[in-house]
Amino acid sequence: MKVTFVLRNADELGGTELATFTLASQLADHYEVEVLSVFRTRDEPFFPIGSRIRVDYLVDSRGPTPRPLWTSTLDDVAAALGTVPSELVREEWEYGWSRLTDLAFEAALPGRDSDVVISTSPPIMALIARHAASRAVTLHAEHRPSQLRGPTGMPLLRYASRLDGLVVLTDRTKDWFAESLGEAAPVLAAIPNAAPEGFVPQSGLDTRTIVTARRLVPDKRVADVIEAFALLREDFPDWRLRILGDGPERRKLGRLVTERGLESSVELLGATRDMAAQWARASLNVLTSEHGEAFPLVFLEAAAAGVPSVSYDILTGPAEIIRHDVDGLLVAKDDIEGLAAAMADLMGDPERLARFGAAAKEGLDRFSAAKVVEQWRALLEPLVAAADSPERSAARQRRMAAQARDSGLVFSRAAPANLGTLGAVDRDLEAALEQRRADLVRVDGTLMRIEDVMPETLTGRVVSWADRALREAGVPFVGLRHDGTHARLAVDRRLRREAIEAVAAAAAGEPVYAEVFSTAARERDGILLARQLTGDEQLAAVRVFTPTATRSGTVRFGASFGCDIEFWPESQDGPGFTTPRQPTAYGRLLPILEPDDAMELFGVRVPTLAMFNRRLADDVDVPVDVVYTWVDGADPAWRERRDRYAPGSSDQVDGAETRYRSRDELRYSLRSLEMFLPWVRHVHLVTDGQVPDWLDASAGGLTVVDHRELFADPSVLPVFNSHAIETQLHRVPGLSEHFLYFNDDVFIGKRLSPKRFFDEAGRTRFFPSPTRVPFPGEEPDDPYFGASRNNQRLLADRFGVTVTHGFLHTPHALRRSVLEELAGEFPAEFAKTMGSRFRSMEDLSVAASLAHHYGRARGYAVASTMGCEYVNSAEPAHHQLLTRLLQLRHRDAFCIADGEGEVPPAEQQRVVRTFLEAYFPIPSRWERRG
Repeated sequence: MKVTFVLRNADELGGTELATFTLASQLADHYEVEVLSVFRTRDEPFFPIGSRIRVDYLVDSRGPTPRPLWTSTLDDVAAALGTVPSELVREEWEYGWSRLTDLAFEAALPGRDSDVVISTSPPIMALIARHAASRAVTLHAEHRPSQLRGPTGMPLLRYASRLDGLVVLTDRTKDWFAESLGEAAPVLAAIPNAAPEGFVPQSGLDTRTIVTARRLVPDKRVADVIEAFALLREDFPDWRLRILGDGPERRKLGRLVTERGLESSVELLGATRDMAAQWARASLNVLTSEHGEAFPLVFLEAAAAGVPSVSYDILTGPAEIIRHDVDGLLVAKDDIEGLAAAMADLMGDPERLARFGAAAKEGLDRFSAAKVVEQWRALLEPLVAAADSPERSAARQRRMAAQARDSGLVFSRAAPANLGTLGAVDRDLEAALEQRRADLVRVDGTLMRIEDVMPETLTGRVVSWADRALREAGVPFVGLRHDGTHARLAVDRRLRREAIEAVAAAAAGEPVYAEVFSTAARERDGILLARQLTGDEQLAAVRVFTPTATRSGTVRFGASFGCDIEFWPESQDGPGFTTPRQPTAYGRLLPILEPDDAMELFGVRVPTLAMFNRRLADDVDVPVDVVYTWVDGADPAWRERRDRYAPGSSDQVDGAETRYRSRDELRYSLRSLEMFLPWVRHVHLVTDGQVPDWLDASAGGLTVVDHRELFADPSVLPVFNSHAIETQLHRVPGLSEHFLYFNDDVFIGKRLSPKRFFDEAGRTRFFPSPTRVPFPGEEPDDPYFGASRNNQRLLADRFGVTVTHGFLHTPHALRRSVLEELAGEFPAEFAKTMGSRFRSMEDLSVAASLAHHYGRARGYAVASTMGCEYVNSAEPAHHQLLTRLLQLRHRDAFCIADGEGEVPPAEQQRVVRTFLEAYFPIPSRWERRG
């Protein structure tokens, strides 16, 4: 049997390349194996390939122009063909494909004598589905978290029906494909990557060295590892962090190391071919990611050297390899403090570290090369044996027909959980609920309520439900402090049976589900109707939740918005109880589980321990307000006033129409505020005598502030310049000391805590951007950069420092007293900007720039990071960013800027409004009903 793997870049460093060559070498013991690479990019490949595996290339990319490497007569036109977009691979699937690569596949693939052709990326899958020889068995090996591919995964949906098989790395992803593809699915198999074979140098776990090996791109969240390590510096001064990998984030990460004062203990070492040697010198492996990892090989490499791991518990990947609290620790994504606590757990306990390291090495047997190869052979050989059978052709036609029939098919939004030994969900019980309740529909295999409800309210309902169920059953519990979208309640493990029976009884006739977390291997975890829970389950915790979807169907709330009921065992090391899963703010131990106080948990008063009501050293518990500046540029009265004062002099000013255009962004920005920042105390809407017709200011929590109430010198009014308005924000009546300043085109993308904007000392956090300030002496060509240059000059004169960069388009964290101090420090400059009716080259930019630079210089502000997206709606290419944002919901904040460009204003309005209504479909309390 001849097996051909098709890679995009066989020469490069990457997880897909490493996994493919590892598997190819293992299969070479049984079959003839070759690799076909679309591009040749190096003289010598990054990974050693070995003599048993032949590598062929289609297009040579090493020179200034691409050159065909298959037998052809296209040398003279290859350069031109390399610039023509591919007719077979869409640009949104993957960049870099051209008409030259189309011809390469059309020429090279049909004539190969392969028995099996295996693609390694969705675009290549589309090509082999079209061009592989008809007798060749075609499979796709999926190496990434498919659930998160977005547009890049569309070939999987469109062409999977034409394949013979689809191989993924986890059962969870396999189940997701089965549900997403339905009758169009080919043979599906879950086969993990194999652990390293042969001699692997062993770590003694005594080097006090943490290793994180990642490609340095934003999604890998390496900055979180640095931030977590910075929190541990004082407690573990003799530990080091080594970061291995290259990528566009390297310089940014280097700056972060410098800002945190970690130059002597953090090393950015670049990529290496000899990771085995690095793991032998490591004591701990740490992995972070934004979304998911198909099957991170670094876990297997580290475990082979006896090194345990700490990782974010993301959608797929880590939980399939790490056995929590056995050979590693899993931490909730985005929880940097939790990541630091997990690292400290192992760094400060050499015996536990050694126990975890031994368990990690022992656990590799689950992924031995022999087992993995046997799984591949069991898949390939029956398919090849049936390659010429009429049944194969008929089955493919049925799959393609199903795909055509369901052409509106879309991927499920999340992978169904593996129910394992818990058994199947009671479909009869679900059907009875569905028939009785008009507000229930079936979505992705579970019943969902249809309701427009804010997530904070939804979690509060579940807390209230769990509180009532446990109280009525006489089961005592303690509410735990937890910074996240779900709540946590602690129950003495000896009362586990009573608690589970209480939950099951209360869930009778209700669409309440339970996600279970077992005391044994995580493979037993799963989701089922809470009514099905039985008292003899050996569980560490259950998370009860009510799946809910908005009426638009574009937002779904699942287990992340539930309530954990955790069963805490007595400590083996002394009096008290230990956490079965994650630590609390006080660590992994609680002295008692008998409540002696009460606390507010998502609006519900529950019993707790008095210790959880104390103010902790890293708490940010100051009142925080929000200030918006807003204008309706379509208002005829306002336009008449603006046109009356429109500059006709020689002053260099900016009155661009796009600065005043309203696309109803304020409505959706307020929705984002209520969805994701429920801790905001009050909203102040600063306007020029205007109020949106949809706004209900009587709802409470929002005040409209007119410019006439705001400006110290009302004689300068009216102004049409946001820079002028920013000079007066500290005069907003009743404004809290700490506040966030929003433009109405800025939106919060997911739940954030006050700690993202302020630190425990009350200092503001600012978020530097790559946008540079004009060089000293350089003439800016825009009032935005003119204000940046003026800020730069002011700060250089005052502090002797030169600022070089601006700030991201995010909410700006500010302090009223600092703005007052600034106004007193530079009264003439503030007065001049305050009186500038339109943007001018002489302005200051106070709230969005100067306050951050001044705060850093005076010790009032600190640099931080935020996942942010900037979208220019006038640019067609940026509309793909909106699609990605809606699919992944992965950014902390984003800005959708108005502009003049290729997309007409009316089309911009339609696209932006459609996106915002899909992302934020739930009306806020400040909108008039009806």
